[in-house]
Amino acid sequence: MRIGVLTAGGDCPGLNAVIRSVVHRAAVGHGDEVIGFEDGFKGLLDGHYRPLDINAVSGILARGGTILGSARMERARLHEAAENAAELARRYGIDALIPIGGEGTLTAARMLSDAGMPVVGVPKTIDNDISSTDRTFGFDTAVTVATEAIDRLKTTAESHQRVMVVEVMGRHAGWIALESGMAGGAHGICLPERHFEVDALVKMVEERFSRGKKFAVICVAEGAHPAAGSMPYEKGAIDQYGHERFAGIGNRLAIELEHRLGKEARPVILGHVQRGGVPTAYDRVLATRFGWHAVEAVHRGDFGNMTALRGTQIVMAPLAEAVTALKTVPEDRMFEAESVF
Repeated sequence: MRIGVLTAGGDCPGLNAVIRSVVHRAAVGHGDEVIGFEDGFKGLLDGHYRPLDINAVSGILARGGTILGSARMERARLHEAAENAAELARRYGIDALIPIGGEGTLTAARMLSDAGMPVVGVPKTIDNDISSTDRTFGFDTAVTVATEAIDRLKTTAESHQRVMVVEVMGRHAGWIALESGMAGGAHGICLPERHFEVDALVKMVEERFSRGKKFAVICVAEGAHPAAGSMPYEKGAIDQYGHERFAGIGNRLAIELEHRLGKEARPVILGHVQRGGVPTAYDRVLATRFGWHAVEAVHRGDFGNMTALRGTQIVMAPLAEAVTALKTVPEDRMFEAESVF
């Protein structure tokens, strides 16, 4: 067989581990030929690809990013790819395509699958918000980075009697903020799933200072919003890919808290630091298992599906199921976190 593989959307620790696993399982286990499309679906449309053999993926298991490159693509071009799915498969002589990506990538993968291209998806997002899998690779690395940042910021916050507002990634799902906030012992966590009350945060900080704890760390997801009327805040515009441009909640919340408390408050925006660098051992293993099972699914003809973690097992889940709704933080998990503040 000839298998095509691509990585699309934002980069993520563990992408190279998937690519490596696909090549090893396909080439060594089945004698397949693998080609890698460069810069995501752009490479598929524009004909930019290269062969991937064992030597091409040597030494990339622990490397962050993606050796194939990644790029977001306008929806019009994605529709163009879907309209020409069967012809694209014939043009490159591929028997299957393994796209690795998040919600947008898997939506495009479903479009290609519905149009007749043999597709097996692999889910990727540091936000951990794909509903049909218990975990996505990259998430553990992001939480580890954010937790370490909170640990480090606590000491400087205490030394200078400051309030530190740590903004982490999470557009519509607050899993990174929830788990890094809990692991790092943050004193407040703000999630996209529930609008936060600024008055409650002010009260929390004041109570800590009254008890002699003259510092506080608040972990806030980039997509978190204040309750209506609780502080000045405007939503960002929508970019060309259909994503909201966030207005910088970390900066704005720090300014508001400093104004209300009369105490120094500093924002720390972790941003793409969470995406980059070496993946954790957990993410390397999960990514490797996803790649292995994706190749096996190709050989079974199990198309129109994606790999998914359920408990400790890798199963196949329909692409349609993966993009129906985001996996957001439920109320019981919020309650757990709040109970240990």
